Amino acid sequence: MSADSPATRLPEALDAWRMVAARRGFEGVLPLAAMTRLRGSLVDAEGSVRVRIEFGRDALQVAYVELRIEAELPLECQRSLQRFLHPVALVQRLGLIRDEAEEAALPPGYEALLVPEDGMLQPAELVEDELILVVPVVPVAPGTEAVERDWPAGVAEQAAASPFAALAALKKQDSTNR
Repeated sequence: MSADSPATRLPEALDAWRMVAARRGFEGVLPLAAMTRLRGSLVDAEGSVRVRIEFGRDALQVAYVELRIEAELPLECQRSLQRFLHPVALVQRLGLIRDEAEEAALPPGYEALLVPEDGMLQPAELVEDELILVVPVVPVAPGTEAVERDWPAGVAEQAAASPFAALAALKKQDSTNR
């Protein structure tokens, strides 16, 4: 698929309820550089995200949007401080709701998505939200080993850390002053 083909571009905004009624699907590629909220968690913004978005209703007539996201996020390993690509492959089904009271009625396995009054959703924002949630709090590249070593405290550090060492010093001072 070339970068210029229509299948690689996602619409900027979609009417959620019309897309559900039509059971529409879209596929495309989003650049990481366009995701301003996610960029703070990344080492750089090189790369892109492959996305498939499908709207529909399930057997219980719950309106949903399903996101299929594949990406490799450039992160900094907190063990080696080297750049590595964190693979992401996720499928998330979001139950479309008009107000927060409807959230309790969603079946298990659905995350609630509160649709604005105008019904318009921005697919790029939905994808960015999901990617923000999957970024590890402490990124660690696969295959890096944890540094496990005992760093014994020196005599001065142990004495400074002990409250009784300070009392012993006062007792010594008191006995020499007598």
